[in-house]
Amino acid sequence: MAKDQSKRRIILGISGASGVIYGIRALEFLRQTDIETHLVLSKSAELTMSYEVDIKPKALKEMASVVHPIGDIGASISSGSFRTMGMLILPCSVRTMSEIASGVTGTLMSRAADVVLKERRRLVLGFRESPLHSGHLRTMLQVSEMGAIVAPIVPAFYTRPKSLDDIVDHTVGRLLDLFDIDTGAVKRWTEAEPREE
Repeated sequence: MAKDQSKRRIILGISGASGVIYGIRALEFLRQTDIETHLVLSKSAELTMSYEVDIKPKALKEMASVVHPIGDIGASISSGSFRTMGMLILPCSVRTMSEIASGVTGTLMSRAADVVLKERRRLVLGFRESPLHSGHLRTMLQVSEMGAIVAPIVPAFYTRPKSLDDIVDHTVGRLLDLFDIDTGAVKRWTEAEPREE
């Protein structure tokens, strides 16, 4: 038996959409597990980081187990024979989602997503755009029909968040739930106590 057969791996793509903190937080959560992380960071994501967060791309890359340059179409994650749990793109831009929907694999981000779909593995797109026009909606339907899970980033307020971090952590935790990764950050819905009349 090959020695990496039992190793759990996940691909994390961070595109240039606003909300790069979600991808960063996902990587921070995954560092607390035994899951090997394969990071693909777009050039646009690096630009977005400069506007939205204080962490630099170099420091972010140091948090991942393996970093793949966006242009490295020959990377391990571009092959179906390289086994992974799937791929989370967080945040996922309209451009990235559109490339995946059309089968265009011009970058490692869209190629890795295409491989995940063809191998019938889990692809979760933390879509970050609003409002939506009909083209966006058609593209979302198309990737969903191909097997991806489109998960627009929306806050949950039943958790009674006290900070922006609470909102981000819960959202990221719910997306990692889709891979059966429990971060401990999700406040789970339980049956409400009956109200006294």
